Amino acid sequence: MKFGIFIYDGVEPIDLATFGVLSMARRIRADIEICTLAPAAGAVRLSNGLVVMADHALEAAPRQDVIVITGGPGWESESRRPRTLAALRQRAADTLLVSVCTGGMILGASGLLDGKRATTKREVVPPEAPPIRRMRELHPLIDVREASLVDEDRVITGGGVSLCIDAMLHLLKRFYGADVADETARILEYQRAWSANLAQFPLLEAAS
Repeated sequence: MKFGIFIYDGVEPIDLATFGVLSMARRIRADIEICTLAPAAGAVRLSNGLVVMADHALEAAPRQDVIVITGGPGWESESRRPRTLAALRQRAADTLLVSVCTGGMILGASGLLDGKRATTKREVVPPEAPPIRRMRELHPLIDVREASLVDEDRVITGGGVSLCIDAMLHLLKRFYGADVADETARILEYQRAWSANLAQFPLLEAAS
């Protein structure tokens, strides 16, 4: 399967754990392919100065099975970029779109979450407004939920920051089965945290 990680100026570096989880999973499933996407190919300056090279422009990238929209302070600017929103709407026809953290705010701005349940980042440093509250205010057509992850079949939204790891493990379970997801969690030494998160902050799936 092909996974594209969408980044942009101002992404929080911890959201690159999405790439890291998939990279570890490749030790079990060598057929996993990963690339980075951005508004334009080339250098992307993440939050606090880390520079990452994007493999492809989102609009022109080869087809991916899954595109993961990362989050970070830059979400506000990116959610107002018409070409990004149009590209996501176009990709939604044949690509599973997955947001982590405030990447959900970009999906919300695209209209792809209208009429669906969704979640995003909850915890912030005061006096910043929690993104989950802003999602409710900015996008009243979204059924905003307090959850670690919401799987609505063709679009998935994950909660804040470190829950991006849980979102990737959920994808591995969905596409490759529980054995692959569990083994990936084990080699990440994350199985206890994953179990605790699922017990204390459940996910919502399409049938639930």
